[in-house]
Amino acid sequence: MYHHVKKLMYTVRVDAPDPAFGNMLLEQFGGANGELAAAMQYSIQGLNCDDLERKDLLMDIGTEELSHLEVVGVLTRLHLKPMKFNREDAEADPLIAIAGGGGVNLYNSMGNAWTADYLKVTGELDVDLRSNIAAEARAKIVYERLINFTDDAGTKDALQFLMTREITHMKAFTAALESLGKPRFSIGKIPPTPILVDQFFNDSTGIGDEGEIDARGPWNEGGEWTFVEAPAFQDIRQASQSGEGIDDRRTSVTSEPEMVRELLVDQLRDLLHAEGQLLKALPTMASASSSDLLQMAFQKHLAETEDHAARLKECLEQLGAADTKAKPCKGMAGLIEEGQEVIDEGEEMDDVAADLALIASAQKVEHYEISGYGTARTLAGQIGQPAIAQILMKTLAEEEVADNLLTQIARELMGGLRTGAGTTAAEDAGVIMERDSKTTRNRTAGDDDDVSGGPQSKPSRSRSTTKR
Repeated sequence: MYHHVKKLMYTVRVDAPDPAFGNMLLEQFGGANGELAAAMQYSIQGLNCDDLERKDLLMDIGTEELSHLEVVGVLTRLHLKPMKFNREDAEADPLIAIAGGGGVNLYNSMGNAWTADYLKVTGELDVDLRSNIAAEARAKIVYERLINFTDDAGTKDALQFLMTREITHMKAFTAALESLGKPRFSIGKIPPTPILVDQFFNDSTGIGDEGEIDARGPWNEGGEWTFVEAPAFQDIRQASQSGEGIDDRRTSVTSEPEMVRELLVDQLRDLLHAEGQLLKALPTMASASSSDLLQMAFQKHLAETEDHAARLKECLEQLGAADTKAKPCKGMAGLIEEGQEVIDEGEEMDDVAADLALIASAQKVEHYEISGYGTARTLAGQIGQPAIAQILMKTLAEEEVADNLLTQIARELMGGLRTGAGTTAAEDAGVIMERDSKTTRNRTAGDDDDVSGGPQSKPSRSRSTTKR
């Protein structure tokens, strides 16, 4: 609900109207980086946002941008006012003076109409937050340039206020993005191609007329970067024969490939046993959940975990491992034992508190697996096994998505405690998950030869969905 209060967020004062400058101000009224675009972008992102906390952030700032639009509109109108009665000023911009009556309209400084094409709305919260940070940065620069083109003290004060709030919003959006806990370059769900993702192509070479050089820096050297010299100049056939060139996937990058291979096999066998234990534990975790959304998350991950175990066996076969059976994973056994204690203790707890404790326990498991798959993927890359590295990267991405989903569910549960709307939000999100996810398979897996240990699935209590 919106309500207009007849008071500006910042009081505007113009001592010396300047119609030409008023035309410049229209850039922040109806331009690509203006306040209307920002208000619409953040508000629409907020309407699409299932994350209640960050939805509140988007709606707060979107509403503030409408207040900024009002400030810019009043400031612009005061500068354009002479166009209403002074022909010389009117001739400077007939569109404003004649068609618009010397007032503001949804045009930018060049007379181009405002368009929804200015808006960046993807429906992916982290991607939208990045767009918002960039939008605020662009708006800050526009205000800075406007300040430099006016001598009116009151105008400068108002623009300084608006410019400062752009930085405030940048800080808020950046903090919200970081609080999601996602890896910096984890965008979407499909992982990038290993090895290729870390190659920097030196496609601009030589020394330019003004002394430009082939620069090196943290954007193309150090860390995981591989610097590839002028790919366009390479003889592809010769590179293929010599084992050099772009994305050479066959070359080992370690001097001890057999030793690393043995470490990788050992890691994969350990992960296979860990996944087997988790296959037996997930049904228990699902039945112990009071939240329908949390139950569905566990059931969905059960189906994924079956795929993870199958992929591990495939990797072991590709490596020609003499022993492809699981190796007892004591780390996962300890985490699952701890999880069972959390379930038992949850019998005496409030439903939401018990679910939050269960999520915390499940995320420990996810982080353990994320660490294991990350290590295995790196080892595969070190011995020139990109196909295996890509299989492991796919599983790693799914584990990260599962962890992020648990974080989202926890936020909704805690948000419901504050607002009393948690049940409805969870039900709505559950409908979306049920519609979009693949059919879940609620069955245990793992041959006795491959998996041992881990608590067996057993019927759990059925807690009431009402708080005790």
